[in-house]
Amino acid sequence: MPTESKEYADMDAALTAVLGTLLGVAATHWFQSRATERTATLARDEQLRQERIATYSAFAGALVDYRHSQNDRWFRALEVPGTETAEEARYASYARRRAASQALFRVQLVCDDPETRQLAEIAFEVTNGIHEANDEEDRASRGAQAKEAISSFISAAAPGVR
Repeated sequence: MPTESKEYADMDAALTAVLGTLLGVAATHWFQSRATERTATLARDEQLRQERIATYSAFAGALVDYRHSQNDRWFRALEVPGTETAEEARYASYARRRAASQALFRVQLVCDDPETRQLAEIAFEVTNGIHEANDEEDRASRGAQAKEAISSFISAAAPGVR
């Protein structure tokens, strides 16, 4: 009988070793899976952050250019209405508007904060109305409002990319 006891003890030890190994493999797999998921999530989050930085800064830059072209359009129409210079300024403002619109679409795609998206849309619309000013005081006021709207957008967007 002592031989049978020893055989059972050896089998118990072998079974314990196999179960311990399997448990170790399962635990290692679980921890590695979690680490891989965490790494992938961090990489995705960083890529999205970088995309937002590029998108938000491109939008703000496009709005600054559009604001400038709207002011130029207003001045050219005031100085020499209907001339080739005034028409060139008008067409240049259309090109800047297209660029700003495209940048706004990108903001709408990558921004998950409704308030920030709304501020981007407001900044675009305020900038869009500069050329409709009735006089210099109105144009200056509209330009200042556009500048403030761009700043408000940047202030709202910045925490999401830090």
